[in-house]
Amino acid sequence: MSITQGLNAALQEKLNQFKELDQKITHLNSVLGLVEWDQKVMAPKKGRSIFANSIGTLSTEIFKLSISKEMGELLEALTAEDVYPQLDDVTKATVRERNNFYQQSKSIPTELYNEYIVLTANANDAWEEARETNNFQVYQPYLERIVEIKKQFTEYYGYEGHPYNALLNEFEPGLTVGKLDPLFAELRKSSIDLLERIKQSSAKPSGEIFEKLYDANTQKEFNQFLLPKIGFDMNAGRLDETVHPFAQTVNTGDVRITTRYLEENVRSAIFGTIHEAGHGIYEQNISPELEGTSVSTGASFGIHESQSRFLENMVGRSKEFWKFFYQDLQNHFPDQLGTHDLDDFYRAVNIVEPSYIRVEADELTYNLHIMLRYEIEKGLISGDIAVKDLPAIWNEKMKDYLGIVPPTDTLGVLQDVHWSFGGLGYFPSYSLGNLYAAQILNTIKKELPDFSGHIERGEFTVIQSWLKEKIHQYGAVYTPDELIKKVTGESLNATYLVNYLEEKYVKVYQL
Repeated sequence: MSITQGLNAALQEKLNQFKELDQKITHLNSVLGLVEWDQKVMAPKKGRSIFANSIGTLSTEIFKLSISKEMGELLEALTAEDVYPQLDDVTKATVRERNNFYQQSKSIPTELYNEYIVLTANANDAWEEARETNNFQVYQPYLERIVEIKKQFTEYYGYEGHPYNALLNEFEPGLTVGKLDPLFAELRKSSIDLLERIKQSSAKPSGEIFEKLYDANTQKEFNQFLLPKIGFDMNAGRLDETVHPFAQTVNTGDVRITTRYLEENVRSAIFGTIHEAGHGIYEQNISPELEGTSVSTGASFGIHESQSRFLENMVGRSKEFWKFFYQDLQNHFPDQLGTHDLDDFYRAVNIVEPSYIRVEADELTYNLHIMLRYEIEKGLISGDIAVKDLPAIWNEKMKDYLGIVPPTDTLGVLQDVHWSFGGLGYFPSYSLGNLYAAQILNTIKKELPDFSGHIERGEFTVIQSWLKEKIHQYGAVYTPDELIKKVTGESLNATYLVNYLEEKYVKVYQL
């Protein structure tokens, strides 16, 4: 990360103005993040819809600054062919990110953007009510309008090929349907093949260990015990409870994660919390040099998910992880776990079984959940699927992909929060995260030969230090493709995840 030198006085002044504007937008986004966290976690229900208008006003003002005439003029000067190469790495990345957003969004009418922000703020409450009452019609009109606006956004953004490419680019720059389809095709084929072999196994693990009630307050105690040990800085973050787990960064010293506690499913809180901790640790470890800039965040949603899926699954579901933590979990739940040994528990947390809920799915079938959503989103944006038909289409695809049909919409089309905040294009990030994580795992095992030993001894600082050095500290300075090449030496491919899943489940199911 070099320092910019050699610009003439006029250009230096423009650079200073750009940095001030970038910092102003970043600070306002920090406040907006805090407000959005409060609305989802702390705010009383009666005030949420009223406060949605305030969120819309603040967000629209930030949007106006991001596409302002001043921003456009500064970006034009700083992206000039004879100027951009002179900028230091951080400034180049900041200009790149701001310019991408400016070019993509400058034509969107501010009135439409404001409507969209207020709509999505209210849609979250409608989604929660629909989920609680198993009534898709409560949510349907909100989602219909969200889809309509997202279609309009794709036209303003511009795209080549499928209109869904415009939305994918928001979450994973450079990703297209043309690139994603073959990755998913290879992963789906291998996953279904492995799933069929698992179904034929005579050495299936028992899930009896989880067919019990686990006190929610005791789950909370265990999570608070777990988080700092795996690397989440409790002095730079906090854990709260929500309907749908998420992570929200206010700044690198204030990263807030959430989870949910189900007494009939202790795995949900444990692995959901580890997952969100992966996001949180990433944000906490971004270089202080980037604080106050637009690149003080993850490189992409896929890279971000790689850190949460890596920690949740490749670390958190490993036998070595539970060799270190299982006694502590038994101490918290002696009645439920006292008669079950480590091997029982390890195999139980790695049971492969098609299930209704994505966030509680095993590693193998999880990607099939994502592919289902990906196909639906492409259809919504192309106009081939209507929102009113989603419950039936969802159930058809669940049967096609996983061989099961949800008995209710709450367990089906209403289970995810993402569409309520306009996150069409987001879901592929989760499987991309799995793909990135497996590729990163292959590299970290080469560079830390005692990788498994570090986990077994609870030496998570060694692993987190490697991730910080290779990935976390850089924030969004590098594009996702640049970063994965920098870390692993090659572009993303599906081979490592396919091999990882094969190796793991051959052992678990004794195939």
